Amino acid sequence: MRLKKNEEKRIIQGHLWIYSNEVDTERTPFKEFSAGQLIDIEDSKGRWLGRGYVNPQTLLCVRVLTRNPQEPIDTAFFVKRIQAALRLREELFSKPYYRLIYGESDYLPGLIVDRYGDLLVVQITTAGMEALREFVINALCSVISPSSILLRNDHAMRLVEGLPQYVSAAFGEPPQRCLLEENDASFWMAPWSGQKTGWFYDHRENRRQLQRFVRGKRVLDVFSYVGAWAVQAAVYGAREVWAVDSSAPALERCVENAQLNQVNGMLTTFQNDAFDQLREFVDDRIKFDVVILDPPAFIKKRKDFSQGFLAYKRLNNLALRLLSNNGFLVTASCSHHLSADDLQRAVLLSSVDTQSELQLFIRGHQGLDHPIHPAIPETDYLKALFYRLTSSSTISI
Repeated sequence: MRLKKNEEKRIIQGHLWIYSNEVDTERTPFKEFSAGQLIDIEDSKGRWLGRGYVNPQTLLCVRVLTRNPQEPIDTAFFVKRIQAALRLREELFSKPYYRLIYGESDYLPGLIVDRYGDLLVVQITTAGMEALREFVINALCSVISPSSILLRNDHAMRLVEGLPQYVSAAFGEPPQRCLLEENDASFWMAPWSGQKTGWFYDHRENRRQLQRFVRGKRVLDVFSYVGAWAVQAAVYGAREVWAVDSSAPALERCVENAQLNQVNGMLTTFQNDAFDQLREFVDDRIKFDVVILDPPAFIKKRKDFSQGFLAYKRLNNLALRLLSNNGFLVTASCSHHLSADDLQRAVLLSSVDTQSELQLFIRGHQGLDHPIHPAIPETDYLKALFYRLTSSSTISI
């Protein structure tokens, strides 16, 4: 694949993506490539830049795998990459519960692997990585020696890539549920049916911060899912925890996880739309010492920014109305297109609306098993801001 003049700069600087409008289609048979095909990449003068895979049907059409012209893309290639990823995780974590492969950040674009002890859950999002699937599975078996591997290939990105969605066993017999450990708590997760790969490791470090200020407090966890925040707040000594989610099965698992950690006596669940439930709490003049907001991405595409920003603002506005003086707000966003400064601005505007005086004391990020690729800002997506509401504030109900 030959690039247009000057379009090689990002690749030379370390980026792994090529867009279709950067390709010199007059000098390369772009439309003759098949989805997932391995290709060599050249600049406009024919100089070799790298090897990767192509999907001519998508705007983001090429992802680079190697910059070594002597390196074939085979099982040995994946063994080397997975071993490098494993070394980092084993230095950072004492137990085998983490994101093992984080796509581009581990130089394996289109591949996510989460580890739950001896179970690996794999998510393949691109046609190129799907074509290399057998190499991936063989390499994982060689490096990790898992008891089972589950393919959670039901991500919406696969539809963009022209791929079918499916969930199936790739190796062994993956269990219907398995146990994981995070910080000072244990959780049951459902690898076959849970969201994404069944668990969200990315907030691990942020959830650890709860131990600093939740003891003896009434805590509200919004978008609770299976209780990662709620249960850990209870484990860290919260007096009571209210968990809100729209999914009844998720809340059932939340209760089960509270029972597993022997804190179910502190937990109360509410199945409802988050915004509706928060408005009910406001109307009932209920107050909390800690409010945790960990919503799904309100901004999935850049064009959705304005509408999504308003959603974050409304959510934080409601949360501030529920906080008692000297209370704590934990507000998060997994929307790449909403920066930490944008989220901070949404909270600021909400504080003006509610006449709240706030102090920002922690700016949290994604966990250590989600490293950031220096040339790819899209790999830096998670924000968590920790605020304290000062005692001089007057909240307008």
